[in-house]
Amino acid sequence: MAGQFSSVVIEADGGSRGNPGQAAYGAVLMDARSGQVIAERAEHIGVATNNVAEYRGLIAGLELYNEHTPDAELEVRMDSKLVVEQMSGNWKIKHPDMKPLAMAANRLAPFGTTWTWIPRERNKHADALLNEALDAATGKPSKRTRVAEVPVEEQPVPQARMVGWSKDLGAPTTLILVRHGATDHTTDKRFSGRGGHDPALNADGLAQVRAVADWLAPLAEEIDVLLSSPLRRTRETAEIIAAGLSHEVQVDEGLAEAAFGTWEGLTFHEVQQAYPDDLDAWLGSLDVSPGGHGDSFKEMDKTVRRTRDRILATYPGKSVLAVTHVTPIKLLVRMALGAPLDAVYRMELAPASVTVISWFEDGTASLRLFNARPMESAFIGR
Repeated sequence: MAGQFSSVVIEADGGSRGNPGQAAYGAVLMDARSGQVIAERAEHIGVATNNVAEYRGLIAGLELYNEHTPDAELEVRMDSKLVVEQMSGNWKIKHPDMKPLAMAANRLAPFGTTWTWIPRERNKHADALLNEALDAATGKPSKRTRVAEVPVEEQPVPQARMVGWSKDLGAPTTLILVRHGATDHTTDKRFSGRGGHDPALNADGLAQVRAVADWLAPLAEEIDVLLSSPLRRTRETAEIIAAGLSHEVQVDEGLAEAAFGTWEGLTFHEVQQAYPDDLDAWLGSLDVSPGGHGDSFKEMDKTVRRTRDRILATYPGKSVLAVTHVTPIKLLVRMALGAPLDAVYRMELAPASVTVISWFEDGTASLRLFNARPMESAFIGR
């Protein structure tokens, strides 16, 4: 079963009636792409506090993950700010009852787990499970039918949604993604990430960006915010575009290119000659860090996902122009399409190209434009 899912989500919750009082937890494991329920679990745990029950729900969800999909990428979503921040390492764990539970969860959580806080109203499935367990413990009839932990092949496959043909999904948040113009490193096909030399746009790059700025200028009133990676080539690109749109540039660290470690500034051929085994390992695995201490594709995927979620939450229903790099744009496209991570190997992005993705409130995405340049006629409006 594990190999059928590349990315999964745990939603978990716990609660007590009295705090402390009769308590239970609920956890559900789902396919991140389709929302298909893989397994769910709930249990009445006697008298406990809300926080203890929430941690027990998290542990149950992580146990489901290790039983069913141990090789998949994992995101945990909970409405408990305390648990999410403690598991993320942002808050200290002071209460003696929490420490052993947090240690147990840490042992079960795979490296690179994404921890996401969600509002309570978005955690209804897990909440329903725990309340069902509490009702059963007090003799109340169940109000819902549990989804058993059945083999995936026996579960119905959800019908795909066709954007534009289904019901109104509301106003999307639209990302207009612009790759920076060419630098000397771009021209020479050198590895150029956030960890090495920070090259400026060259003459070709400046010309490319001016053409894109002119192309985008008629959209000035439709673009609500302009973001840029902190690297020099993206900031220069953003400033040129901003002049035509009358927008201020806001730097977003999450839009930076991956780091390439000791490969920074080298061509592919030079890396092949100097580090043949390391290059083979990197090309053969999405987990391997380039140049010894750079950012693997899996690490970048998590970083870009967090950046996307933050942008969508900050600018709901807006049009956001973001000047960034090859890796973040490819990863955003693969997320929008629900494609496997290795899809990044099958995309090509030209300097100063434009890619447009719209994300709707329910998570549905629509790729509206890819790798377009001013000489190509294309629609990029809302």
